[in-house]
Amino acid sequence: MSESIHIAIVVGEASGDILGAALIQELRKQFPNATFSGIGGPLMLAQGFHSYFPQDRLAVMGLIEPLKRIFELLRIRKFIREHFIKNPPSVFIGIDSPDFNLSLEESLKAKGIKTVHYVSPSVWAWRQKRVLKVKRAVDLILTLLPFEAKFYQEHQVPVEFVGHHLADEIPLHTDKMAARKALGLPETGRFVALLPGSRSSEVERMANLFMHAGVFCLEQDPLLHFIIPAANSDRYHQLHLALSDYVDFPFTLFNGRSHEVIAAADVVLLASGTVTLEAMLLKKPMVVAYKMVSLSYKILSRLIKTPFVSLPNLLAQKMLVPELLQDKATPHALGNAVMHYFDNPDETEKLVQYFQEMHVELRLNASERAADAIAKLIRP
Repeated sequence: MSESIHIAIVVGEASGDILGAALIQELRKQFPNATFSGIGGPLMLAQGFHSYFPQDRLAVMGLIEPLKRIFELLRIRKFIREHFIKNPPSVFIGIDSPDFNLSLEESLKAKGIKTVHYVSPSVWAWRQKRVLKVKRAVDLILTLLPFEAKFYQEHQVPVEFVGHHLADEIPLHTDKMAARKALGLPETGRFVALLPGSRSSEVERMANLFMHAGVFCLEQDPLLHFIIPAANSDRYHQLHLALSDYVDFPFTLFNGRSHEVIAAADVVLLASGTVTLEAMLLKKPMVVAYKMVSLSYKILSRLIKTPFVSLPNLLAQKMLVPELLQDKATPHALGNAVMHYFDNPDETEKLVQYFQEMHVELRLNASERAADAIAKLIRP
């Protein structure tokens, strides 16, 4: 049967390329002669994937950038839709990028093509009526997090919780001393990691705030040292300029290496986002903060349906780690929250143990489980 298997996949982000490449590897174990095509990145191409367009043509974020590229995006989607209707694959898999993929999946499913969406859009958090579109668009949705699967079950959408690939990749035990050695840091001393975001606008809003919080922490403990990973070379240059005024501040700036920096730290102060999951899996006490344009915050805060924004709190369904958002994100409040971990070691150790249990819950060989679920759809 594998000789006639063709699997279509569309990804729009680098994170999707990682998932797609691992998924192809696992699907090949079940269908050794299968072919794969659609839109993918360099990791997928290395697996023999055929991409009709460069993956980065779909990598647009925010509200304005997609509008600037709307006609190009519509042309790409039209081509993919028409191509796979004329050449039906055994299954179509949209990985993340819901604004692009869900409409495509809905069109293909209407033509009798089996469809899977891998990585749930945040329908549980806001715009919950989108679950109706998901229900129309897919034969199966694969979720990374357990509370997502529960949401879809409540709405009678076929779903499989497969676990999170980061939980598979990150060891259950974090070697803090090895990370410090790899970064050229001393093994002794207290280190606080500052992660002000991966986007230019985030760094612009958060970097100085985090540094001012660091100044407050230094007043409590002058021996603290701060380590800051830049998400990429552009953010490195941006942070280098933004922090040039802090000549007496004890910090070390790294280009990339966020995983090692978090692992090396005792406490992490970070902007809300997926990185909160990485910090949780590395068993690091954290303080989560975020600021955005006032009007955007007023709009989004009315739309959000969940009581929490950080993944550790969402997973636990309770306030495990402090979330200081918008006006509550002051240097004094952030600094106090960071120092609370140092001042309360027993409480901090309990949090680390909780993170350990959550890591085990998510560590399920996600790519293998995803491939198994997709194979059940493909086979008669």
